[in-house]
Amino acid sequence: MRVPHTRGELSAAVIRAFREPGSPFPTVRVDDPWRDADLQLALWICYELHYRGFDEVDPDLADDLDLLAFRRQLEQPWHEALRDLVPHRSTTHERVPEALAELVAADDGPPLASFLQRGATLEQFREFVVQRSIYHLKEADPHSLAIPRLEGQAKAAIIEIQADEYGGGRLSDMHSELFRATMRALDLDDRYGHFIDQASGETLAVNNLISFFGLHHRWTPALLGHLAAFEMTSSLPNRRYGNGLRRLGFDQAATRFYDEHVEADAVHEQIAAHDLCGSYARQHPTAAADIVFGAACALAVEANFGHHLLQRWQAPPASLAS
Repeated sequence: MRVPHTRGELSAAVIRAFREPGSPFPTVRVDDPWRDADLQLALWICYELHYRGFDEVDPDLADDLDLLAFRRQLEQPWHEALRDLVPHRSTTHERVPEALAELVAADDGPPLASFLQRGATLEQFREFVVQRSIYHLKEADPHSLAIPRLEGQAKAAIIEIQADEYGGGRLSDMHSELFRATMRALDLDDRYGHFIDQASGETLAVNNLISFFGLHHRWTPALLGHLAAFEMTSSLPNRRYGNGLRRLGFDQAATRFYDEHVEADAVHEQIAAHDLCGSYARQHPTAAADIVFGAACALAVEANFGHHLLQRWQAPPASLAS
């Protein structure tokens, strides 16, 4: 994948470090970490070094101490903003599955899925898919970072979930490959990371949250809570996304990604809440609040993403899906 275009001094500093090792980094000052596209892109580039990396960028830079120190500076204001928006909720380890269910039941995020089902134009649906491609083309990889840190029932549970995400070892059934089929049906380039320059700050924040939890051992419980929130809120929106594509005249090849999630995530919901998060909380009672925090953060960044798209479409500038 090519290196993205810069969006300000923070992302420019990270890219400059690829080409000029030892170059200085700026002081990190941002007013709105959730939406600051420069901050979020700088973080995304740092994180991507731990996934597939970039063309003509030394893979060893993933372990560069100066770059890691700057990444920590980038993470600090965003983490503080998450703490302000989603304060830790006190809960006991016995109540973690119930606390997750209550959190999901109380979620009143924007009606993005309903709009895509009933009223979105083809161009708006294409734009939604472009934004989602930043995650779905590497679907499951960030959550898989938790696997070596788990044991017992929690480990078995996450492997059961992730095995489905990876198609049970069948390339054609991998969820990332199903999403590629959706992109091709919509006449979109399905190369990994192709649309990173079109990704909004809100889209990058959705992706960066998973990597933030996944790349820090300390935030493993939050990563599990994040996965649980993903699975517990997925079935109904994906049913609506598939119906939206059918309304626009697309066939099963285009909708299979969404249709697959309707059935799979209905099963994953129970596994994630009880077998994964519940068993992990029993093994690590002090981690209960962090599990719920991770789930609450997942819901918050998704709501922010949905509000952003709906607001764009109320008074849309030029489409991002090009």
